[in-house]
Amino acid sequence: MSSSFGKNLKISVFGASHGTTIGAVVDGLPCGFTIDETALLRFMKRRAPGQSLVTTQRKEADQPHFLAGLVNGQLSGSPLSFYIENTNQHSKDYNNLRDVPRPSHADYTARVRYGDAVDMRGGGHFSGRLTAPLCCAGGIALQILKARGIEIAAHLRQIGAVKDKSISFTEPAMADLQKAGFETVAMVSPQERLRAITYIDELRQTGNSTGGIIEVFATGLPAGLGNPNFDGIENRLTTALFGIPGVKGVAFGSGFEGCLSTGAEQNDPFLLENGTVRTLNNNSGGIQGGITNGMPLVLQVGMKPTASIAAVQPSFSYEQQKNVELQIKGRHDPCIAVRAVPVVEAVTALVLLDFLLDHNIQFN
Repeated sequence: MSSSFGKNLKISVFGASHGTTIGAVVDGLPCGFTIDETALLRFMKRRAPGQSLVTTQRKEADQPHFLAGLVNGQLSGSPLSFYIENTNQHSKDYNNLRDVPRPSHADYTARVRYGDAVDMRGGGHFSGRLTAPLCCAGGIALQILKARGIEIAAHLRQIGAVKDKSISFTEPAMADLQKAGFETVAMVSPQERLRAITYIDELRQTGNSTGGIIEVFATGLPAGLGNPNFDGIENRLTTALFGIPGVKGVAFGSGFEGCLSTGAEQNDPFLLENGTVRTLNNNSGGIQGGITNGMPLVLQVGMKPTASIAAVQPSFSYEQQKNVELQIKGRHDPCIAVRAVPVVEAVTALVLLDFLLDHNIQFN
């Protein structure tokens, strides 16, 4: 299975949702950087399950155990290796799924690709559970970037019909976004946050689900990061972000809405201000020609509705070789976008740190 990404900073995840452990190996982190482990655990907790009624009730501590690459809290230069224990699996809830694949899951395609022995309990290696090690690795990358004056924060731009307040593309309020990240639903507007919580809880009670759009901002990036054609900022970010289970689309700046606008409305005119080049707008999302222009990086990630819903759905039985009805059991998020916000921040941080390493930038 393809479970790795990165050019200078290489990240490989391992494990399965209902296996003993999950984890990652991260090669290329700057030697000598001191990690704030308390802040790292606080960041990882944002993704952890079982913290509210609008997320899955599976409870996991998500405590990383470092095997190598970290000595007395300092990155040692060797590949960082860690694991996270799975302690709250309910594999019996998935016994029938070896025979009857779940609609819109990887159960069927994984079996076609890898054969009958593939472990798909709880989604196996395709599960969102694998985003926990991504948050650990990305949480470290966020700290390294912050030390260089680069900050990344995201919010839920929309859940169903509920839209958060708009965030400025030219001067995003990063403190407000970072504060919202620790709320039950990562929306800046308290009113819209409450509406979103009410909506998700209604779906939970009826056994249904919804998707959402996560919007990410990165400030402090220097101009000139990236490459043209097939190795640009958008290319590598999109490749990595689509590794997050449930992602169905990635857009930059004004995205698809901007594509339906006019050039006069979408262009970002330049302005020389106190010796610094900036743009009046930021519909490009801080990227032109695959290269950063010094403005905030802006992107949106679309997450699909959770596929595991309580409704009876059509499927088929391998053993009986006939069409059957399936009712999915287990504990599931009514909106996977809620816990995906820190995951998107983490993956964005890992890719941007990888780009900085293209330029041999020192971090100590």
